[in-house]
Amino acid sequence: MDRRNCILVGVPVDSGKKRKGCLMGPDAYRTARLAETVAELGHTADDWGNVTPQDEGDHGCANELVHSLSETVAWAKAVSGVAKRAAAKGFPIFLGGDHALSMGTVHGIAAHALEQDRPLFILWLDAHTDLHTPMTTDSGNLHGTPMGYISGLNGFDAFPPMPKAVPEENICMIGLRSVDAVEKETLRDSAISAIDMRMIDDHGIAKPLSVFLEKVAAANGLLHVSLDVDFLDPTIAPAVGTTVPGGATFREAHHVMEMVYESNLAASLDLAELNPFLDERGRTASLMVDLTASLLGRRVFDRHTPDFS
Repeated sequence: MDRRNCILVGVPVDSGKKRKGCLMGPDAYRTARLAETVAELGHTADDWGNVTPQDEGDHGCANELVHSLSETVAWAKAVSGVAKRAAAKGFPIFLGGDHALSMGTVHGIAAHALEQDRPLFILWLDAHTDLHTPMTTDSGNLHGTPMGYISGLNGFDAFPPMPKAVPEENICMIGLRSVDAVEKETLRDSAISAIDMRMIDDHGIAKPLSVFLEKVAAANGLLHVSLDVDFLDPTIAPAVGTTVPGGATFREAHHVMEMVYESNLAASLDLAELNPFLDERGRTASLMVDLTASLLGRRVFDRHTPDFS
């Protein structure tokens, strides 16, 4: 990967679910020295501050369970514009914020990809598929719907239309281990590459990722990486409201990021679902910064050992 102009964009979305705390995520990453870490690797770090949504409007939904629809739509619109501008100027790193942020980040990156006449690919590192729609969610939490929106499912009339839906075959999900019946049915009929933790146990994490990265390279695609804290096992990353046991280990997670770095394909990055209120002395924020460093070229022997004493 060439030296990058990394653009840090704070996206303190906290409307995608009912449990509060993700609005503190961007500042936690800054406190954990994300900008300094990027600079130490030889890249530039340009912090654009936090996105602020404008008029929320008044959007209703036939599913009365849906939580904060108008606020989430406002976030998507505001984030999309910033994401598109950032993608034209460098390598955007979006500091979340719950995973509803991806409805804005991917919308903006998709608009940029369309202008570049290049296909967009998504690497979704998450315990969940987030393949619900506002009409199918039974929790009402819109952070469980961004992949439904990104891939072009129906039911997102309140949101701005995707510039171009990301084709299912251009999506790879790794780390899945909490998928409900509706999402399983959607996956069953889709071309999404869905790699659950059992597959990783059986075959390792490198093989399916390598296949996907080869596909991105062959298509001259732009790769957007969306990293949810709950991709990681909660024993190493407790600061998330959706902890699911059996997640990626420290070494598996770094291996993924190192492979993405070596592919030289990543064009943008989400850091989603960090809830500092649930953290232990900043250990999750620090780990997410370390993973970002691996994606930007830090090698195993270059990594320092943090002191949480």
